[in-house]
Amino acid sequence: MYAVIRVGTSQERVTEGQVVRVDLRPESVGTEVEFEAVMLVNGDEVVAGPALRGTTVTGRIIGDEKGPKIRALTYKAKANQRKRWGHRQKYSTVEITSIATKK
Repeated sequence: MYAVIRVGTSQERVTEGQVVRVDLRPESVGTEVEFEAVMLVNGDEVVAGPALRGTTVTGRIIGDEKGPKIRALTYKAKANQRKRWGHRQKYSTVEITSIATKK
């Protein structure tokens, strides 16, 4: 069984016990978090839409990390204009603990 969950502005396919990297969450390390399920696949059965009410996907935050450094530069020839900047995205590492359906 796996589920597709909504995490911020993206979606992630997860199974129980999987460790995923999601956008930084405000909760501290060790806390339980719930995600909104968009789709649930159990064998040949696919559940989506209003039938997902009561489905919970829970996980535990196990750490925070940083992504790779991205460097960018703008440059205009003959005008002596240069601007350089960098960005490093922050992520939370989440272990999916359970996918529970309400029957």
